[in-house]
Amino acid sequence: MHYSMNKVLQSGKLHNVNYEIRGPVLDYANQLEAEGHQVLKLNIGNPGAFGFNAPDEIMRDVIHNLRSAQGYSHSKGLFAARKAVVQRYQIQRVVDIDIDDVIMGNGVSELIVMAMQGLLNPSDEILIPAPDYPLWTAAVAISGGNPIHYKCDERRDWQPCLADIESKITPRTHGIVIINPNNPAGAVYSNEILCKLVDLAEKHSLIIFADEIYDRILYDDNIHYPLSVLTKNTLCLTFNGLSKAYRLAGFRSGWMLISGARENASSYLEGLEMLASMRLCANVPAMLAVQTALGGRQSINDLTLPGGRLLAQRDLCFDLLTAIPGLTCIKPKSALYLFFKLDPSIYPIENDEKFVLALLKQQHLLIVQGSAFNCIDTQHFRIVFLPDRDLLVDAITRLSSFLLTYRQLSLIDH
Repeated sequence: MHYSMNKVLQSGKLHNVNYEIRGPVLDYANQLEAEGHQVLKLNIGNPGAFGFNAPDEIMRDVIHNLRSAQGYSHSKGLFAARKAVVQRYQIQRVVDIDIDDVIMGNGVSELIVMAMQGLLNPSDEILIPAPDYPLWTAAVAISGGNPIHYKCDERRDWQPCLADIESKITPRTHGIVIINPNNPAGAVYSNEILCKLVDLAEKHSLIIFADEIYDRILYDDNIHYPLSVLTKNTLCLTFNGLSKAYRLAGFRSGWMLISGARENASSYLEGLEMLASMRLCANVPAMLAVQTALGGRQSINDLTLPGGRLLAQRDLCFDLLTAIPGLTCIKPKSALYLFFKLDPSIYPIENDEKFVLALLKQQHLLIVQGSAFNCIDTQHFRIVFLPDRDLLVDAITRLSSFLLTYRQLSLIDH
C-alpha cells in the first residue's frame, strides 16, 4: 500500500519575513567553503571572529561562578544582572526604575521579538527607520503587524526625517523604533533630533523602542544620549546587551529596560512577563557576565579612542573605500560598519542581491546589500571593518577589482 504525503509548508506568517544578513547569499558562501574555498566574510558584526576578545576579568568571573548557574533563574533574570543594568542607567540619570523594570534575554534579538509579539494585533503598525537593523522589520511582520519605514536622510548624516515620520502616523500606529547609534549607517543622533522624536512619540502616544546596542562604541568624541533619559510621558523600552561593546556575541546576553510612562501599559507589561516566563529564563551562565561587564573597567574605550584598533580600522577602511571612483560613504560615528553608496551613473545596479552574489562568486568576498536593511534604492552596501589591516586591504582590493570589471562591462552594455 502506498501513502501519499502532503508537502509540509512553512507558516504563512513567514511570507513577509526577510532576514537577508543570513540569507541565500550566505548560503552560497557556506557552499563555497564546503568546497574548500576561502571566503572573506564581512557580512556580520561578530567581534570574536576577528580577534576582539572579551575582557579576561569577565571570563574569569563567569568561570568562577559557573557551578551556581546549573538551575533556572527568575524568569526576568538573575538579581545581580538586573541590578547592574538598573545601576548603569541610574548613573545616566534615568529615574523611577528598579530591577522589576528589567527583563534579561538570550541576546537583544529574543527581546525584540518578544516585545513585538506581546504588543501587535493584525494590521497594527510600527514605524521603523530605513535603513534599519532588519530583525525589527522581521519581528513586526512575524508578529502580525505592518512595518512602516521612515526615511533617514543620507545628506544629513543619516538623521531621521521628522516630516516623513509624522506623515506616516495613523490610528493604527503603536510605536516607533529608534536605532541609535544606527546600524547599518553608523549615525549617532543629536540631542536635538532625539528630543523632537520623543515629542512626536509623546504627542501621538507611541511606544518608543530604543535599540542602543552600540551606545558605547563611539568615535571622534561623539556623544550618545539615552532615550530613557529623555522620555517621560510615554512608554520607553530600551534594548542593549553584551554582544558588541563587550565582544560577547556568542554568550547571547541582552536586556530590555522598561521606563517612562507605564500607567496605561499594565496589560502590555503583563504580557511581556508572561512571554518571559514561557521561555523559563534567559541563559544563566551568560548572565553571570553582566555585573562585571557593566561595573568594571570599560575596555571598549581602548579600541575606540585615538590609538585604538577599531578607530584605526574604521579610518583605514573609509580611506580605502572612498578612494574608489564612484564610491561615497558617510564616515560612521559609531558601530562596526561602513555603509557605502555606488554612483548609479557609473555602476547601474538593478538588483543589489545579484550584485553581492556576483562579487562573492568572482572575489570570494561577502558583504551585505542595502535592500537587506530595507534601504529604498539598490546602490547601498554594508561592509564590516573588524578584520585586521592586512585583511581589510585585501578585502577592499578585491572589491575595487570587481568594481573595475563591473564598470567596464556596464560601459560595453551601454
